[in-house]
Amino acid sequence: MSEPMIEARAESYWMASSDATSYPALTEDTAVDVAVIGGGIAGLCTAWELARAGRSPVVLEADRIAAGITGFTTGRLSSAHPWIYAPLRDSLGPGTARLYARSQQEAVDHVVRTAGELGIDCDLEKRASHVYVEPADRIPELKDEVEAVREAGLDASFVTDTDLPYEVAGALRVEDQVQFHPRRFLLGLADDLLRNGGRIHERTRVLDLHDGEGRPARLTTATGATVLARDVVVATLFPIFHRSLLDFRLIPLRELVIAAPIDEDRDPGAMYITREENTRSVRTAPYGDGKRLLLITGEAFAPGTGGVADRRHRLVEWTREHFEIDKVDYWWSAQDLDTTDKVPYVGQVDDHLYVATGYARSGMSHGVMSGRLLAAQLTGEELPWAELYAPRRAHPAREAAPVVRSGLSYARRFVEDRVRARGGGTEEDIKPGTGAVVHRDGRPCAVYREHDGSTRVLSARCTHLGCLVAFDDVERVWECPCHGSRYAPDGSVLQGPATEPLDELEP
Repeated sequence: MSEPMIEARAESYWMASSDATSYPALTEDTAVDVAVIGGGIAGLCTAWELARAGRSPVVLEADRIAAGITGFTTGRLSSAHPWIYAPLRDSLGPGTARLYARSQQEAVDHVVRTAGELGIDCDLEKRASHVYVEPADRIPELKDEVEAVREAGLDASFVTDTDLPYEVAGALRVEDQVQFHPRRFLLGLADDLLRNGGRIHERTRVLDLHDGEGRPARLTTATGATVLARDVVVATLFPIFHRSLLDFRLIPLRELVIAAPIDEDRDPGAMYITREENTRSVRTAPYGDGKRLLLITGEAFAPGTGGVADRRHRLVEWTREHFEIDKVDYWWSAQDLDTTDKVPYVGQVDDHLYVATGYARSGMSHGVMSGRLLAAQLTGEELPWAELYAPRRAHPAREAAPVVRSGLSYARRFVEDRVRARGGGTEEDIKPGTGAVVHRDGRPCAVYREHDGSTRVLSARCTHLGCLVAFDDVERVWECPCHGSRYAPDGSVLQGPATEPLDELEP
């Protein structure tokens, strides 16, 4: 691969092609009806639904709304999630699979209706969605999934012909799905939220929750302001409060996205995804001047495991081979959480506390569904799929082995971290613009070398649960491999569940 292929903007296209926001930070104590922590798709949809229902929500966002995980997605909105329906049918029954399908397709349709009603220009396009396989020996498995999707009530078919520029053995095709500009949609939703009496505070990181039976919840924030709330919704990707008891039922992963211009007549005309080749997701977006923007997602990996440059190289090479692209305009990475039973956790976890998390790489429909479900629960409405997503559910047949694997992985990480901290290189080995964990006076330290040669030394222990962070030399961030927290080179929190920065040590 020639190096110019990677001379792209290290920025999400959704962020680059939408307006910046500047909602005020919360600087004074306040009392609210519902506090929604997190201004991504789940948090904004929840607050918007509540405001439309007559409640008075406030959104508390640590950075900028729709600028975290939601601002770095692919904008694929579909109920055709890869390889979920047959496993659901077989383990929990066909009725459960039907509820899952209804909840997801309702979310897709809801976005179409809402964008139309509010007049939101978000490049919304209805397109078929495909889950495909390339080896012929996977056809029987795929046909079983197609049948399960049909039984669940979706308009699904098995096809062998697609508009992809390469051959596939077969695909599950579901009609009437959606691709859109997720950030523009959510910024339009935020505007309507304010018109309906809701509030948004950016740069307001929530640090802790204190509550007692029969009393409002009390939230403390990094701005010094306190929020009293009758109810609290946590929509922060990984929940920032341990009381949700989900630490070993959520598995963080990252994926890379590249965006390359192609001529309109080469548009594959639909959305496609496969879990082969470590995931490949294909869609396009309007790009102007007779062009479409081809978005390719893949190369899933655990945070903190490194190799980002090699993974990006593979994704670009695959795209060049299959779509004959000339250049890449944008590239970015996204983070998500798998769950041990592949179903999100959405609902009440405590007296005042509700949560939405674990979107298993299908965050657009799950986020909209979460808003609908949480708003219903907070206003006394019953939705038929509430028990399917309940955070305190128990699906032993689907979860037992994954929970054990997750717990063992967490324990193994602790052991490996301590071995790693005792060995490895020295501070002198660290090149400018990079970082590494080294052992200093019996303590693992996260050391970053500035371009002027000076060093910044931090505690290497994640402030969430104490795993050792690792440095990503491409994106220049410290990452926690256990639960996905991310920190800037100076130790400040970029992404939770951590709420406190890495401790600074003497250089």
